[in-house]
Parts: sequence; structure tokens; C-alpha cells
Amino acid sequence: HIDHLKALVVQAKAEGVPTVRIHALLDGRDVPETSALEYVVPFEAFLAELSSGGFDARIASGGGRQYITMDRYDANWAMVDKGWHVHVLGEGPQFANATAAVEGLRATHPGTIDQDLPEFVIADNGQPIGTIEDGDSVVFFNFRGDRAIEISRAFEEADFAKFDRVRMPKVTYAGMLQYDGDLKLPARFLVAPPAIRNTMGEWFSQAGIAQFACSETQKFGHVTYFWNGNRSGKFEGETWQEVPSDVVPFEQRPWMKAAEITDAMVAALQSGQYKTLRCNFANGDMVGHTGNFRAATMAIEAVDLALARLLAAVDAAGGVALITADHGNADEMYELDKKTKAPAQNQDGSFKAKTAHTLNPVPLILYDNVSGGQLGLKQTDTAGLSNIAATTANLLGFDKHPDWDESLLTTV
Repeated sequence: HIDHLKALVVQAKAEGVPTVRIHALLDGRDVPETSALEYVVPFEAFLAELSSGGFDARIASGGGRQYITMDRYDANWAMVDKGWHVHVLGEGPQFANATAAVEGLRATHPGTIDQDLPEFVIADNGQPIGTIEDGDSVVFFNFRGDRAIEISRAFEEADFAKFDRVRMPKVTYAGMLQYDGDLKLPARFLVAPPAIRNTMGEWFSQAGIAQFACSETQKFGHVTYFWNGNRSGKFEGETWQEVPSDVVPFEQRPWMKAAEITDAMVAALQSGQYKTLRCNFANGDMVGHTGNFRAATMAIEAVDLALARLLAAVDAAGGVALITADHGNADEMYELDKKTKAPAQNQDGSFKAKTAHTLNPVPLILYDNVSGGQLGLKQTDTAGLSNIAATTANLLGFDKHPDWDESLLTTV
């Protein structure tokens, strides 16, 4: 939360640190698409008020989170390269402050939402105010690990080869969390990574069940790293297949890699090697985040086509399928007026795009053409994603782990 960031700055002043620089990555993805100034303006005012008695705190650089720095799963290291040149080397379009930067970039890039805004550097008299130098301390202010790992590697790895860093400042680098417990990255951190044990992947592995996991790069970690409790490596009996994502804006290719993921899943099903298979179609989330309504409808149509092919292969294999989502996104592409519940409008009369996740309940669909209607699912007051592990175990003929929430499977 931004209050944590404020507390860090306040404590830095109390500890006698003379200069603090914030490198701000704009969201517009999990918050309204052009809400950056709602955060930047009051935050710069907070920093200005705090900057007294020899203490100087300012935003030094930034850009959209989908444009610089915050790549994940090795999808597009060029984003991290650009971020390094902006934050560390101070290279980029210069502005007097972050408010002026956001306003200026919006003027020169009309229609661009916050997550896609280009980089900016804050400068005084042509000199960047916040390059990162030898002896500095760098705190990566992010609790979630997937988009923190690559820039952390750039700061910590001596033999780093993903891009030319030009120079590697000797800094004390720390994360709010240790983002990868297996890789021990970063070495310094505030909060230890959660010890997540007895996941579905681990439990099934111990039972000798062969498992197949597949997605494209943009969601590959969701069916592997996150699925297995923030674990980088596979459990015994797991096979992972990654389909490389296209490096283009998602609204320009909303079908993404749904067809190729389906190809891989169908081939794995036909191989007869696996008792349980999982995949993630990224379209609804990644295209939903763009706020582009037409692209989102195409994205969902692409997933519909993919599911039709995949479910036919499930039938041919004599299997069943569970279809669900971890949250909503493309289900609500416009912001809703809180009073009327109608789509909210911009000043020009256009609908205000919604780029954030929705809070709507997600479905859990049991696809079953083998039991003759003997299998079903029950709805409970607390039914949610945590019930899927036990439900899957029961479908496979196994008991759930004692620590898991109950199964939703019913039989007639």
C-alpha cells in the first residue's frame, strides 16, 4: 500500500538518510486506467512537505508498468533493459516533476492509458536527479514476486547477461519480500516468503500421479511457480510446456496463444501419459486489462473456440474437466456508475473503460460426458478456489489432503 511507502520515506528521514528518490511505475491496470495523477499529485505534495531540514525526497523516474521494468516469466527482457536505463542511468525524456511528466506524456500520446505510458526522467537543469550510484541503497517496493524477479536479477547477478547494464552500481539491494525462495532472490528482504506446503501438485506427486501443465509465457508461472506454492522447480511426475507469448500489445492480437495451448493440451491428452492436466488461457485477463471492448470480445471468442477443441479431446480420452477462473476481468469492460449501475461515461460521452479485475463470483463448471449424470457440484456459502484441489482429488479417486478445504463433488 502507498502508506507503506510513505512510512519508508518518513523512517528514512528519521534515520538521517539525506536523500530519497522514488522510481514510480504507473498502474492503470488494477486501478482505473488513467488514475495515475490521483496518486502522483498528493504523493509529490507529501514528499515536498517532508523535504525540510536538509532532507530531500522526490520522484526521480517512472513509466507505465507494461512499458518498462516489470516484465515477468522472461517474456520481454527489453522492458527491463529500458527500465534499467531510466532508473539507474537516468536516460529518457526529462520533466520537472512526475505530475508534469504524466500530463506531458498524455498530451504527446493521446489515448494511452497509464500502464502503457512511456518512460520519464525527472531532471534539474538537464541533470537527472536520481540516477543510482555506488553506495546507494535500493528497496524494491513490491510484495508480489512475479514482476519483481527480473529487475532484482539485474541488480544482484554478477554474471548477468540478459542485456548490457552499461554499469552495475555497487548498491545494497533489498526487496519487501524474498521474491523467489528457491533462488534466494533477493538476498536481503523485509518479509520472508511464505512457506506453502501440501499444494495440489505436491500431493499428487507424492501419490504417483503424472501431471501436465501448460500455458503461454504471460501465464506460465500461474500454472507452475504460483501453482506449486512459489516454487521454481517441478515436483516429480510433472511435465511443463510453455508456449512463447507474442511480444505485441494484447489488444492487437487478442487471440494470443489459445490455439497453441490447445494443441499442446490435446497432444498431451492423446499421449495417455497424464492423469491430470491443467492449463491457463490468458486472453480474458490480459486483453481485459487493456480496456478495449472489441478486443476483449475477440479474446473470449478465441477461448470459446479453444475450449470446444479441448473438450472434444477430453471426451475422446474418457475424461472430465473443470473450467473456472481465478478472478473476473473481461466480464466487466466498463466502469459502472455507483448509483445507477449503468456504464460510466467520460466527459466526451464515451464509456469509461475498466481495466481492473472485477469482484464478481467466478463459475466452476464440471464438464462430464462419461458418468451418465452421476457427478455434480454443490454450491456452499464459502465455495471458492480453495475447494478445487479436493474436488480434483475426488474426481481422480483420491482422498483430499487433511489440510485442504472440502470437495464440492457430489455423486448420485
